[in-house]
Amino acid sequence: MTDIQPPQAELLELRNSIDNIDAAMVHLLAERFRCTRQIGALKARHNLPPTDPAREHAQVQRLRSRAETAGLDLEFAQAYLAFVTSEVIRRHKELPRNMST
Repeated sequence: MTDIQPPQAELLELRNSIDNIDAAMVHLLAERFRCTRQIGALKARHNLPPTDPAREHAQVQRLRSRAETAGLDLEFAQAYLAFVTSEVIRRHKELPRNMST
């Protein structure tokens, strides 16, 4: 008997791993947006601008470094961060200025 799994069993195992990773990513993104919502509320209460170009630049540099270390395509990593950042900024801009909560 050999140690090689039939292709279907191997596919199922790999797909189960992908499903688990996707579930973890959804939970991590939800937690990230909970944090950024708190930041947005803080900025709104104190009438701070919804964007912080210096922070965004630092985030891009940090993500590029981590992506490179992890062997992740840099363009993909930057596209991901740009998408998430634009969504955070959009949500921050929707918050009323000088919130009382």
